[in-house]
Amino acid sequence: MDTRTVTIYCKNTKKYHDFPVGSSLLEIYNALQIKLPYQVVAARVNYKVEDLNFLVYKPKDIEFIDASVPSGMRCYVRTLSMVLSCAIHELYPYADLRIEHPISKGYYCTIDKLGQILTPDIVLNIKERMLQIIQEDRDIICEEKQTKEVIKLFRSRTDGETTLFETLGNPYCRYFRMGDFVDYYNGVLMPSTGYLSVFDLIPYYDGMLLQIPNRVNPIKIEDRIAQDKMFGIFNEFVGWNRLMNINNVGEFNIACKNNKMFNLIKLAEALHEKKIAQIADMISHHPNGCPKFILIAGPSSSGKTTFSKRLAIQLMVNGLNPVPISMDNYFVNREETPRDENGDWDFEDLHALDLPLFNQQLQDLLAGKEVQTPTFNFEIGKRSFNGEKIKLNDNNIIILEGIHALNPELMPDIPSKETFKIYVSALTTINIDNHNWIPTTDIRLLRRIIRDYRYRNYSARETIARVPSIRRGEEKWIFPYQENADVMFNSALLFELAVLKRHAEPILAEVPKYCDEYTEAHRLLKFLNYFVSIPEREIPPTSLLREFVGGSSFRY
Repeated sequence: MDTRTVTIYCKNTKKYHDFPVGSSLLEIYNALQIKLPYQVVAARVNYKVEDLNFLVYKPKDIEFIDASVPSGMRCYVRTLSMVLSCAIHELYPYADLRIEHPISKGYYCTIDKLGQILTPDIVLNIKERMLQIIQEDRDIICEEKQTKEVIKLFRSRTDGETTLFETLGNPYCRYFRMGDFVDYYNGVLMPSTGYLSVFDLIPYYDGMLLQIPNRVNPIKIEDRIAQDKMFGIFNEFVGWNRLMNINNVGEFNIACKNNKMFNLIKLAEALHEKKIAQIADMISHHPNGCPKFILIAGPSSSGKTTFSKRLAIQLMVNGLNPVPISMDNYFVNREETPRDENGDWDFEDLHALDLPLFNQQLQDLLAGKEVQTPTFNFEIGKRSFNGEKIKLNDNNIIILEGIHALNPELMPDIPSKETFKIYVSALTTINIDNHNWIPTTDIRLLRRIIRDYRYRNYSARETIARVPSIRRGEEKWIFPYQENADVMFNSALLFELAVLKRHAEPILAEVPKYCDEYTEAHRLLKFLNYFVSIPEREIPPTSLLREFVGGSSFRY
């Protein structure tokens, strides 16, 4: 009998503890009687997320987490996805589940090869089977085998997808087993199905919506919100990908290895240009007459600036003369800026803008008057007037870009017929495989990490540390108004993660291994491993991606 012990430092108790060598995280958690705000789902071990079955053989720093932290919620949703997949496999063995993309605070799912129309009764049957699997508290075991054996195992399933395994190039692959059912997920899961308690499954368009716990209060279900326009944009890109015969990362990697990458780049860029031209036509030939103000909003690193410049070119093709106005120049002086809950300046608050001045100048412009626009000095936090003047002619059109552009409180006195609203975001265009999606936030985070490092002298650690604050601002000031847009534009490019990979990996590798930000850096590095790396020489200088990786022909 092995009587050796290992010393761990538990960040929850802020103490050192000795345990028998080979103790599992779950055994340690139960022994320490830790009380988290919500159900424990996983732990950070030396800042890497591990499942609760992880065995400890060496001294470690350990922090147990619940679903109220992002890593914990990802673990919860993956486990829920495996239960959904298993329920469909047991009820409809020949059907293929596709977890398509996040929408309406949940995940949109479709079922191929069902053999019948997906009815509300079928959705209810699947939900009831999920509840049965959860009640049975089935064990979820992580296993690892030679990749060739894993491929054989998954090919034995009627809905087996092996393209990803075939292109990763790893000698061994990890997967998950629940009884006789096996599946693959790109992160850790909970030890058993009994850990799940909050979810719903409801009909949604021609598929289903998997509803998940609220990210702040995970004992209640997330409120569903209407996102009809967003759903349409996602579906548009799913259709385009199918035209290119690329439905997942494995198929994309194979296309790249077969020297088809340059055609994919040209096609993806052409689709962007066509969409921007269509939006310009919508503006120029608007049934109520050409609006005077184009409002462009979107979350951080969505490519709004390059989109605005490319839209301006297309509007010029249509005989209009766009005039950009930077909303940043309408910031109030620093001492008048609102503060957040921590007492820090809140530059993302709507009232960090001088709304009375902003609206008065827009009304004056609409009335044909000349206005002197302000300039904001960010170094000293002061606004000044340097003699820059604007007056609108018949063919002039104002382009306003900023996070608040879709907020109805921004321009309450401007007639709606004089505005055209555009929402820009980098919405995922492909999934890793049928059951593993790519979060839209990951694309934008990687873009920002690269841009901050190249142009703002911020490390990846500094950028990652800012993420919670950025997300709170987006949730409060951007996402609630996205459906106000007249049109949405998906700034993501099919090939971009394969390009971002070569830029992001060395930057992420600089994050120290013993800091909170390493958890996210390590996750992103693992995620980028799914993609082959491709050169960027074929990317045109006007591409939205050039805003982040460099080489743009636009001035910023």
